[in-house]
Amino acid sequence: MIEFLSPVSKSVVAHIEVLSIGTIGKEIALHKKKGEIPNLKGIAFAILGVKENRNDENYLGEEVSFETLRKTFYSLYPGNWSLNMVDLGDIEKGETVEDTYFALKAVVEALLKKNIIPIILGGSQDLLYSHYRAYDSFKKMINLVNVDNRFDLGVAENPISNKSYVGKVIVDKPYNLFNYSVLGYQSFFNPPAEIALMDKLYFDAYRLGSVTEDITKVEPILRDADIVAIDAATIKYGDLSYKYYNSPNGFDSREICAIARYAGISNRVSSFGIYELKEFTQGESLAMLLSQVLWYFIEGVNFRIEDEDFENENHFTTFKVPIAEDILVFKKSNKTGRWWIELPFISNVNNKLKTHTLLPCTYGDYLSATNQEIPERWFKARQKNEV
Repeated sequence: MIEFLSPVSKSVVAHIEVLSIGTIGKEIALHKKKGEIPNLKGIAFAILGVKENRNDENYLGEEVSFETLRKTFYSLYPGNWSLNMVDLGDIEKGETVEDTYFALKAVVEALLKKNIIPIILGGSQDLLYSHYRAYDSFKKMINLVNVDNRFDLGVAENPISNKSYVGKVIVDKPYNLFNYSVLGYQSFFNPPAEIALMDKLYFDAYRLGSVTEDITKVEPILRDADIVAIDAATIKYGDLSYKYYNSPNGFDSREICAIARYAGISNRVSSFGIYELKEFTQGESLAMLLSQVLWYFIEGVNFRIEDEDFENENHFTTFKVPIAEDILVFKKSNKTGRWWIELPFISNVNNKLKTHTLLPCTYGDYLSATNQEIPERWFKARQKNEV
């Protein structure tokens, strides 16, 4: 993967010299010289910039730069972290966009094989397609969570763009996608046909108002994710004051940081990306906010707690709730208090799960079941499993 990487800029390296002792910039390993990346042994996180934005539907030749974001992030102090980080620098634009996609896929795949969590700083969000394809060689079903005000489904037969790439994720071989979830969508940004298609495919879609009403409801969705991606444009303009993003509605700074922390504490999330990043020379407040988003994700990973050993009955409490012709089985971790609901194997269906599978849920889902309300995520997961 080293041949695809350009070092962190000299400006950023020089900036680190003036930072205070103990800041992230003083602790992180850096790719400073072309062809010589730091030793990756013992590394838990790898920051990777991807300067590709040519498939942005509004592309007018703008360049992508992560210098301001890096300088701001490096100036923060780490928490009580035990895990090490490296900044691998950037993947520059290839001769073609497809060249950039290939490089991103190769680097992310190499990092995943080393059990390193890639943290991707990306230009246009069509890069998420290549990010997802990095999992192809692992031959497992993938859950993708997109924090976005749009579904970005598009038409699979049309050229890929930052607003039309998920359709290709769904239809292109190999078929690895089990579930696609969107947190914070806004109806007026999405064609009615795409809203209907999300429902037809049994994907999870949560409107902005529903999520902001109770931010904790996103925790089970993120607990079940392999990939979490954030479109920076989903943050409301009032919290950014930045010319490229102008929507008055969106997540506020606290909510987007909470989502990042939930993604971090998920034991399943193995890669994280922030996309639709621009050149931040005049956007210091946005750079600081996104630096804090990164901080909270890394903080969450440092405080992960393994609680999914459900083979030992002493580690959990089981609750059985009869509903109509079904008996819903809930399990609560005695260590963390987190809840799951069982998806039973359906013997006459050649399904994707092949076993009893536990779907993350909330205590509220359990209470709803006791009132004879089937949890929506359980219903969708079962329907998808039967397809």
